[in-house]
Amino acid sequence: THSIAAIRKPQPKPLPPILAGCYPDRVRDRGGFVSADFQSWIGRSETAQDVLGPQRSNALLASFGRAERGAPGDALPLLHHWLYFWDVQPPAALGHDGHPALGGFLPPVPLPRRMWAGGRVEFVSSLRLGEAVTRVSTIRAISQKAGRSGRLIFVTVAHDISGEAGVAVREEQDLVYREAATTGLAMPEPAPAPEATWHEQVACDATLLFRYSALTMNGHRIHYDRDFAAGQERYQGLVVHGPMQATLMVALAARQLAQPIRHFTYRGLAPAFDGAALHICGEPDDGGAAMWTQQGGVRNMEASVRC
Repeated sequence: THSIAAIRKPQPKPLPPILAGCYPDRVRDRGGFVSADFQSWIGRSETAQDVLGPQRSNALLASFGRAERGAPGDALPLLHHWLYFWDVQPPAALGHDGHPALGGFLPPVPLPRRMWAGGRVEFVSSLRLGEAVTRVSTIRAISQKAGRSGRLIFVTVAHDISGEAGVAVREEQDLVYREAATTGLAMPEPAPAPEATWHEQVACDATLLFRYSALTMNGHRIHYDRDFAAGQERYQGLVVHGPMQATLMVALAARQLAQPIRHFTYRGLAPAFDGAALHICGEPDDGGAAMWTQQGGVRNMEASVRC
């Protein structure tokens, strides 16, 4: 029972001069001004509703090889809210990469590749399996810069997710849009397992990637279409989802820490691929833990957990 309410597109209001220096991403990019057409999308919002049925969350636990299962009324495992609020579009409304075409809620950025680069999550309270939930999404910032691979455009989207007791999760997601790939990335060289106080190894094969794509209604072809991943985006294998890596990291931390997790910050460093073991690692520290994922000698994602 998922629905998208009407998208609201308020007229953008200029920031007062005294605030302009405090919010540079809302005013200009790091190498020039962002197009006024893109700036007009800041503040755009949409509202979605769903019900946190246990089936999807339990299916992900089973896909990860976990024995535990949730029942109505139990706390939703951290970051499992990403399994809900599907945005299901007909074929005509999809882009060539399998994502919903740009120009609906997200701005029509004229760059062909997009990825989920990182984000910040505050867990205010527990969402509960079986409860009705609402998500309000707002475009918070748009900026651009020049990177080693060419032009990059960043879009930050804020989500407030509320259950029956009010707001339970607040988060920001950083999306990055990139130019077409011209060179490929090599598969990571085999290396010994990393030294870490907390360590798990996950076999990220094509089956797991397909199942996570299905459970999140993520049609991005780099996760299941090997010809597209290699031919169009120059990857040497299927790409392991960043959100799945984040979910594995926060789950490992939650099993190890005595206190509930309140804040989780994560960012991608390098793509991880199927066909090589993915190591989920953590080092406890005062107030939480430093987490990362790794293939071979390459760190793929890093995160900070705060209790």
